Amino acid sequence: MSENEIDEPIDDESNATDDAFASGDIDEVETRDEEMDRLREAADSADKRVLMAQAEAENFRKRMRRDYEDQLKYAAVPLVNDILQVRDNLWRALEAAQSAEDNAGLKEGVAMVAKQLDDQLAKHGVKEIPAAGELFDPNYHEAISQMPSADHAEGMVAHVAATGFQMHERVIRPSQVVVSTGSPS
Repeated sequence: MSENEIDEPIDDESNATDDAFASGDIDEVETRDEEMDRLREAADSADKRVLMAQAEAENFRKRMRRDYEDQLKYAAVPLVNDILQVRDNLWRALEAAQSAEDNAGLKEGVAMVAKQLDDQLAKHGVKEIPAAGELFDPNYHEAISQMPSADHAEGMVAHVAATGFQMHERVIRPSQVVVSTGSPS
């Protein structure tokens, strides 16, 4: 190396250009503007990926929050199912007491307890699913059988075997019903 070569500043771009000319790759040399455009596109692409990742993270947080709120809202469903069995027995006792005329005090007491239980369930978002005389809906009713009925059109609930309930908007026990097949003739 000569003394002049050591004192000269090294220009990487001019060396790269010289090398490209020397090897015959003139078409592959990238100008500064092209390089800037390429780098801008890469930066824009990276920005878009970051924004998409942030949006997905926010959607995940919202979904988790909604799932958590639903879990809290419906946490009492197993307890309510157990209480509904007790309610059913209270109503059966009330029906049995109605057949015996001398048990008026018992009948009133059981009726008051059953009403109090229904009021407490309603306070916590548990309500009865209407079924008698309604159009059969598999989302709310469970058909246990079918029978012809002169009083009910085809597809209507002719008899309710067990009352169904829902908590808020979720069915926790469907109504068990007998569905009419229409007129017996």
